[in-house]
Amino acid sequence: MKIKDILLEKGPSVVTVGAEESVHTAIKELNNHGIGSLVVLSQDGQVAGIVTERDILHCCGETCNEMRETATREHAICEIIVNDIMTKDLVIGVPDDDLNYVMGVMTKHRIRHLPILDDGALAGIISISDLVNAHLEENVIQGRTLKEYIHGWSHTT
Repeated sequence: MKIKDILLEKGPSVVTVGAEESVHTAIKELNNHGIGSLVVLSQDGQVAGIVTERDILHCCGETCNEMRETATREHAICEIIVNDIMTKDLVIGVPDDDLNYVMGVMTKHRIRHLPILDDGALAGIISISDLVNAHLEENVIQGRTLKEYIHGWSHTT
């Protein structure tokens, strides 16, 4: 199975955030969509990186003392921008990548979300759960096919 097969079923929709947006904006987008990462776009609309829940936790862990010491709640809003915390050394996939290859890449790099680029353009994003679901579906189909073959073979002999 290829990544393009998963994207056909899942669709090309990707939630993005601008590199110059605040971390607070990124948090709101993650919460609004119930997702764990956002692809970050530069001002010219090109993929610039990815920001994940993990990136935000690292950021908050480093700045929480400063935020705790703020006098009022209004002043506690984080002014750090996405560009400051995002992962810029992006690991990507392409639509023709094989499911097992992508699973290996994501495991090796310890990532849960993989942007898929097609000729430099954002074609979609794959999560580890997308891969697990596709892998399970593929195994079910293979198992069913094998059972039908064995069942058909036993009736012909």
